[in-house]
Amino acid sequence: MEPQRKSEAVPVQPRPLPLVARWLLLLFALANLGLGILGIFIPGLPTTVFILMAAWAAGKSSPRLYRWLWNHRLFGPMLRNWANGGCVSRHAKWAATAVMSSSTVILLLSHTARWAAATAITCMVLVLVWLWRRPEP
Repeated sequence: MEPQRKSEAVPVQPRPLPLVARWLLLLFALANLGLGILGIFIPGLPTTVFILMAAWAAGKSSPRLYRWLWNHRLFGPMLRNWANGGCVSRHAKWAATAVMSSSTVILLLSHTARWAAATAITCMVLVLVWLWRRPEP
């Protein structure tokens, strides 16, 4: 007698998030979007990481905001590159390098505690090493 075959597993649809969780995620998305937009104008404040977090939270809370981000002329390519294997454009890599280099010069010329400057510079170097090892689209 042949053993009975199990039926194909049906993917389980996740339950919708409770309303409070969706609102909290939407607020998180909007806060990160705001910080990402500020990052365009304020040197040293990253844009990409905030937009990635905004898209993640919007994807769980607001399909409309997520679609807007995905199709945005500035944020969309960033999100699509990241979704396509964690790619980062060469332009973004050079922009990050320029901002971190200028931040390093400012730290070294200012009256910042040496340990704080060394910690910040070490973090920036590690981020740049990681960033330049990311694939390009």
